[in-house]
Amino acid sequence: MSHPGDAPEVLKPEREQDTDEPLPHEAIKEKSRGRAAQSPLEMPILGWRDILMRVVSETLKDNLGLVSAGVAFYFLLAIFPSIAAFVSIYGLLYDPADAQAQVSSMMGLLPEDARKLMLDQMQALTGGSQKALGFGAVIGILLALVSAMRGTMALMIALNIVYEERETRNFIMLRLVAFALTIASVLFIIVALALIAALPAILQQYGFGSWVAQAFSMARWPLLALLFITILSTMYRLGPSRAKPQWRWVTVGSVVSTLLWLGGSALFSWYVSGFANYNETYGSLGAVVILLMWFYVTAYIILLGAELNSELEHQTAKDSTVGPEEPLGERGAHVADTIGKKP
Repeated sequence: MSHPGDAPEVLKPEREQDTDEPLPHEAIKEKSRGRAAQSPLEMPILGWRDILMRVVSETLKDNLGLVSAGVAFYFLLAIFPSIAAFVSIYGLLYDPADAQAQVSSMMGLLPEDARKLMLDQMQALTGGSQKALGFGAVIGILLALVSAMRGTMALMIALNIVYEERETRNFIMLRLVAFALTIASVLFIIVALALIAALPAILQQYGFGSWVAQAFSMARWPLLALLFITILSTMYRLGPSRAKPQWRWVTVGSVVSTLLWLGGSALFSWYVSGFANYNETYGSLGAVVILLMWFYVTAYIILLGAELNSELEHQTAKDSTVGPEEPLGERGAHVADTIGKKP
């Protein structure tokens, strides 16, 4: 009970009452934990310890396994329209019959049954004439891309969960972003395949020698890894409904996800070929189940990279968004506006 003449009771700010996150002035003092880091490269060891521990806890909190399963289902629904769009666009630029041969060499990480399923579908699409591919190509490509958007939309929703954001984009803007990301993904694949498959032959034709073709053949996996990093960085940056992060705050998760995806895909392919016989259990659906499981592994790894990126931003008190430096709470992104707790 207060008495006349007593000093008025000072109430703690709501932020300090509701959470044990350090206040801005306290956070900046914790330089040993990376609170003043301007980029991931400046993050000290204690900061990385906090980040990795929160990634583990947030992975469980966000039910990443269940969310990845939903994304994998929509990936499965989107893959065949995506193949149709790829073949149609490729057919406008090159011989569509070459698409299957070029894609086949890039599917080395897929299990055999899943690879055969996708190549059979591509063969059915490339079996038509060049004229058939060219006639009404624009309408056909647009319809295929709209169908392929389902996978992109599912991934954008999952990224909102990871970054703890609510979708604030309107109906049209949301679908425009999803459509643009879908087109970018298909075009990136086409350009990469064209460079990797066509450039060595062109260089050899102009007298650079067969060793150039061999060099590009050896470099195709690093090129594909670089392509995947670029696609993931773009998705991490534009997918969530938030102020855009600076590129350096989405690159680390992209690199880690790419390495995990290459290793995880190889291990999954080895497991399926050596130990698991899905055809005995699922019969004719075995190839579809294998493809769905591979999509699950892929989706989980992509979202794990997003968790790493989000906790990296969460660790620093510096503004990680694009534009002029803004104070905490005014940056338009949850992980940029708040400071991650000490585990």
